[in-house]
Amino acid sequence: SCDPEVARYVLWNAHRSLGDSRDYLRFVLRQYRNGEPSVWGIVSKDSGRVIGTIGYMTYVWENLTVEVGYSLARSHWNRGLMTEALQAVIDATFQNIYIHRIEAQHDVRNPASGRVMARCGMQYEGLLRDRVFNKNHFVDISLYAILYDDWKKARQAKTNVPPGSA
Repeated sequence: SCDPEVARYVLWNAHRSLGDSRDYLRFVLRQYRNGEPSVWGIVSKDSGRVIGTIGYMTYVWENLTVEVGYSLARSHWNRGLMTEALQAVIDATFQNIYIHRIEAQHDVRNPASGRVMARCGMQYEGLLRDRVFNKNHFVDISLYAILYDDWKKARQAKTNVPPGSA
């Protein structure tokens, strides 16, 4: 994204040129070719255009943990799209990869991101003071997580599937 407002609270900078966007796409394609966890594009059903990204920021296989990060074009904020995308990634991760824990974090100045995480069943685990040095200053971070067992119980409750049969 070239919108500085979209990049305001995340760890990356807004793209300054088409070249920046091309370099990022090359990086993502290289990750796919190497079989490394990467990001997905979020595509508008209306226009067919990529309006955001969501994917794995870090993965610690010895702890069976991944961290998810995301961004969305400002013109698409407050429509529930990121909640839908994050829920899809949580579901796909727990259904297809042997993972115990999915984490996500956000700059405390961006509480909307925390609401997305909470709507997807992630639990607030705490405040990490001055956790990240971002854009020339330290920022406080809120940490959220969902465990496989949390996800499985919520899924069973939604579908009224008896425990042990899913």
